[in-house]
Amino acid sequence: MKPKASRASSAAAETAVASEAATESTPAAADQLATLQSPSVCARSVRALGSRRLRLHDDSAWYGQQLRATTILSVRKDDKVFIIGDGQVSLGSHVVKGNARKVRILKEGVVAGFAGATADAMTLFERLEMKLQEHPETMRACVEMAKAWRMDKYLRRLEAIMIVADASVSLTLTGTGDVIEPEDGIIGIGSGGQFATAAARALIDVDGMDAEAIGRKAMTIAADMCVYTNHNFVTELIDCKDAKPPA
Repeated sequence: MKPKASRASSAAAETAVASEAATESTPAAADQLATLQSPSVCARSVRALGSRRLRLHDDSAWYGQQLRATTILSVRKDDKVFIIGDGQVSLGSHVVKGNARKVRILKEGVVAGFAGATADAMTLFERLEMKLQEHPETMRACVEMAKAWRMDKYLRRLEAIMIVADASVSLTLTGTGDVIEPEDGIIGIGSGGQFATAAARALIDVDGMDAEAIGRKAMTIAADMCVYTNHNFVTELIDCKDAKPPA
């Protein structure tokens, strides 16, 4: 193996030879080589590469935006489904509102919560309500909604993530066309979703704690850890025993 110094010398020599050959070939090639070696061009290339790497490796971003709006959690245990969300809306380092309602009933027995841009989520709620009218089964309606969200030129620009739950299924809907059903019945989305999900999974097997108790405790932990989540909770409870089958 060549030492580093010799490898560097070889690279410098090869560069000098290539530069001399390009200069001797044509004036146009020489001008092109001089442009490529310009400090300003090199600086722009480095900045572009750096920003691209940041975009590629920013795992906390969704559609290029930080999810700092909320935490939504859904817990399914025994015959109960509990959906809970906080009320904080943040703009940068400012709290714009502390009692926003991000969990709502779409129709009887179907509850949804969102994380992301509020106006976009309202539009998606309306579209999902239309899909539920066309397809009473929640799973089918969510699949059709995800297809439209992915393919429609207008909808695919909307930035939000949704949780949709009824007596039989809990789903996560994303703008990339994903319709995900968790194997353990626990879904957490938003800036504190990972905290809430981890806490709920730790409590799911505790005797004497139902879905509501688990959801409230997990959300309290998430609100204590995430600065973009507060303790003004909005909740909805679905009793699977009393739920009516889709028409």
